[in-house]
Amino acid sequence: MIELKVKREKITLFITEDGSHSLQVPAMGETYHSSHGAIQESNHVFIKNGLEYWLRQHKKTELRIFEVGFGTGLNALLTLLKAEELDVSTHYQTVELFPLEVQLTNQLNYTEQLHCNPPYFKALHTAEWGEPVAITSNFSLTKINAAFADVATENKVDLIYYDAFAPSKQPEMWVYKLIEKCYAMLNKNGVFVTYSAKGQLKRDLKQAGFSVESLPGPPGKFEMVRATKDC
Repeated sequence: MIELKVKREKITLFITEDGSHSLQVPAMGETYHSSHGAIQESNHVFIKNGLEYWLRQHKKTELRIFEVGFGTGLNALLTLLKAEELDVSTHYQTVELFPLEVQLTNQLNYTEQLHCNPPYFKALHTAEWGEPVAITSNFSLTKINAAFADVATENKVDLIYYDAFAPSKQPEMWVYKLIEKCYAMLNKNGVFVTYSAKGQLKRDLKQAGFSVESLPGPPGKFEMVRATKDC
C-alpha cells in the first residue's frame, strides 16, 4: 500500500470492488470514490447521467465542462475517452486546491482497467496548471489550482461535475453560495450532476433555480442527483 501526505494528511491507495484504484484519507474517514468501484461510480454518475445525457438532449458536437474536484483525474480521463469515441470537441476546466503527488497518480491503474492509451492519463496529470492544454484534437484541459469559491466564472459552461468530498466530510464545499455559483456558471439548459443526494442539497438546488431529479445511484448508493438550469 502506497502512502503519501496530501494537505498534511496521509492518504492510501486501495483497490475497489470493480478492480480499479481509489484513495482513502484515514484522518477524514473518506475515500475519493465508492469502495464498490471507482470506475463504475464515475461512469454511472458523471458519464452516463451527465455527459451522455447532455449530448442526447442537445445533439451538439461541442461542449464545455467544469469539474469541481480534479482528484485522481478519473472523471477527466473517462470524459476524454468518450469525447474521442463520439468525436465531440470538449473543453474541460477543473479546479483542485490540493493536487495529488505524481508518485501516487503514476500508480493508479485506470489505463489498465480501461484498456486505453496510457499517455492520455499521464498527460492529464502533467499538463501545466492555469492554461489550456490540448490533450487530443477533441479534448482540451484547463486545470486551476485554487479553491472553487475563488475561481472566476465569466465563461459559461454546459455541464458541471460536482465531485467534492461528501457533505459530512467537507461541508464548506456544499454551502448555498457555491450552489448559486454553479447556477450562474451554466448556460441555459445546462446540467449539474453529482453523486450526492442529500435533502439539503436538493433544497438548495431548487432554491437556486434548478429543476432537480433524483436518479438511481451507482452500486452501493441508492440515489444521485441531476439538476438542470431551465432558463
